[in-house]
Amino acid sequence: METKEKHFHIVLFPWLAFGHIIPFLELSKSLASKGNGDIQISFISTPSIIKRLSPIYPPSLKSLINFLSIDLPSVDNLPAGCEATIDLKDEEQTQYLKIAYDLLQAPVEILLKNQIKLDLIICDVINCWMPEIGAKLHIPTALFSVSYAPSLAFFGPPSEFKESNSSRSPEYLTSLPEWIPFPSSLAYRYHEAVSMNEILNTKDATGLSASDRLVKVIEGCNFVLLKSCTEFDGEYFNLLKDLYQKPVISVGLLPPPAQDSLVKSIFKYPRKSSNSEMFNWLDKQQPRSVVYVSFGSEYKMSIDEIHELAFGLETSKLPFLWVLRKPGGIDESNLLPSGFEDRIRGRGFMCFGWISQVEVLAHTAIGGSLCHCGSSSISENLFFGHSQILMPMIVDQGINARFLVEKGLGFEVERNEDGSFTRDAVANAMRIVMVEPEGQQLRQKTTEMSQSIFSNHDLHGGYINKFISSLGQLLSKE
Repeated sequence: METKEKHFHIVLFPWLAFGHIIPFLELSKSLASKGNGDIQISFISTPSIIKRLSPIYPPSLKSLINFLSIDLPSVDNLPAGCEATIDLKDEEQTQYLKIAYDLLQAPVEILLKNQIKLDLIICDVINCWMPEIGAKLHIPTALFSVSYAPSLAFFGPPSEFKESNSSRSPEYLTSLPEWIPFPSSLAYRYHEAVSMNEILNTKDATGLSASDRLVKVIEGCNFVLLKSCTEFDGEYFNLLKDLYQKPVISVGLLPPPAQDSLVKSIFKYPRKSSNSEMFNWLDKQQPRSVVYVSFGSEYKMSIDEIHELAFGLETSKLPFLWVLRKPGGIDESNLLPSGFEDRIRGRGFMCFGWISQVEVLAHTAIGGSLCHCGSSSISENLFFGHSQILMPMIVDQGINARFLVEKGLGFEVERNEDGSFTRDAVANAMRIVMVEPEGQQLRQKTTEMSQSIFSNHDLHGGYINKFISSLGQLLSKE
């Protein structure tokens, strides 16, 4: 006979990037929703970030999710008011945001000491010092990785990063690693490998490299949580259990709310007036005809890339909605090619401000996505059955792109050896994915996988339920 689960108090603390914050918040809501009142969530972030988060929906979850505000220390070279990566002008400033974040270790420890009975700390890869706090306070810790299982499996066991890799050439990232025992197409292109090798092995102003943080948090935590499901990435997920030598647990893909709940949420919190023109334009387009174009909040395109992409969108002759983040320190009059907005008027729409991506993707006019292959964007696009035009830019996005192609769920824009792309390559990929006969199988596979996996709330809810039911046993072992 099953016994009622005990009450759990779980604290979550993501890195200060919305590509991390949003999945952590979705995990919080899923745990609170499926916990039947027995899971209390405390969510730590800075005051500015907490203010920017969408209201908790449904309202019944508000009493179960408590936001704990903590002030970010001021540090040299970090502009005042910058509390998230989206606030930074360039990639160089990220290391100073990390310095400020690392300085939160002592204040966070004090904050947690003052909480009523904490059962679990769920941390991110950047705050790799959280397992130390957990050990000191006798609270188990779990790493929640927002990366997909394939990219984590590609990087291998922690021991791989303990070796001195600083002298390695990037070529080692351009082939399938020896610890992946099954057929796979995972590998970085050379231009991606050069960038990734530097990210992994170069110590920044914090004194730590990405590898240092990954090793420290994996070895220090009690178990690992993945935004994953075995129906999608099962081989790679199962491999990680062997590579990490500790429990690795799937929490599902954390899909957006079911369509009816999403509609209720949108109705309760109306569209921002600044976006009304965009939605009016979408309302006039044919169903599933528009390509949604966005490269997330982290990657800042150069002017040359923006211009070439603009010409590619124009050359495709397809309707598109382009959400463009303006690069810092440039003359905005040169942001787009001369006459571009006049030439695409009616067929294309430019958006330079914040939008609710899920709300846009839910619109019936959207049929495909030209994106950077971030894991959250992939899940959201496939939830709505949108075909994927893949243009990976940074970090794990290249591996994500290879994996989607491997699964028959995306078509990658052809790149030059140096990583640059041409307008013709962009236009060709868009047309193949959206309208050409060559992309019919991809479009069909995307629809099938969307229905059977990505929008299957029963499937993903089952993963959350399984994790919750195992919490007592997991935590009793620690």
